[in-house]
Amino acid sequence: MLEISHLGFQYPGTSRAALTDVSLTASRGEILGLLGPNGAGKTTLISHLSAGLPVQTGSITIDGQPFAQVHRANPTRISVAPQEYAFYPMLTVLENLRCFSAACGLASVQRRQRVQESLDFAQLNQFQGTQAKNLSGGLKRRLNLAIAVLPKPDLYVFDEPTVGVDPQSRAFILDAIKALARQGTAVIYTSHYMEEIEAVADHVAILDGGRVLRYDSLSSLLQAGALEVRFSVNEALPSQTHAALAAFGEIAQSGQAVEIRLHAGARLSALISLLESSDVDVSDLQVGRATLENIFLALTDRQLRDQ
Repeated sequence: MLEISHLGFQYPGTSRAALTDVSLTASRGEILGLLGPNGAGKTTLISHLSAGLPVQTGSITIDGQPFAQVHRANPTRISVAPQEYAFYPMLTVLENLRCFSAACGLASVQRRQRVQESLDFAQLNQFQGTQAKNLSGGLKRRLNLAIAVLPKPDLYVFDEPTVGVDPQSRAFILDAIKALARQGTAVIYTSHYMEEIEAVADHVAILDGGRVLRYDSLSSLLQAGALEVRFSVNEALPSQTHAALAAFGEIAQSGQAVEIRLHAGARLSALISLLESSDVDVSDLQVGRATLENIFLALTDRQLRDQ
């Protein structure tokens, strides 16, 4: 449904591109999880999908048609629910939904129907007379959700939709977003909570430095819980040792930390024997199952991102 091909973007006055050669797809009935540390390029990518930034290089198409053309003809085909609260705090829940339904260009009869369906979907009926500023954090997130579903778009983009909510509200929002995908829409979901991506995503894209580091199905990324071996070394792995270890699995090294995700059929005992017989000084050896967080940190390293 959505195809992003070799997308590049650089802000004026900057020396480094915010996006470089980004290629992704989002299909109807599926959820694409978008991950990346601060400054990875997620916000720039989402800004393109909300028509906030023009395409500089590459292309974005919706069902094969240029994105700009589709957006001009029908801007509600894509619904972006931002991380910030996207409603008027002084208006009630019902007034907000009526306001945004009018902005969507819905006819009056259709408008009443869609407002009610959105109230039902987000379970906000009993709060429709409450001013938005007086809602709890979880209810505010649900109002964001209700506004996003008003136009019945073909593609949803949810940017950190569960920030600051209680566990019950988080579970409700995740279930609601999965329900949207089951109804046949395409969904892009960004979050810093790895467990949320593991719970909802069909495919995962990991961005850093404006580039796609990994893009695959969630099941392929996790490799059915492949074993991971993590240890520390005092110096860089000798090329001969690195080559021998690579036969066991995928290696990622950041400073003194080394992680190896074992291939199917690789023997853990043989790997440990190789380490013991090598000249490498190994410490803090740990063995565990692959998780999305481990994969993410191995690709983007553990350095703090304060930007």
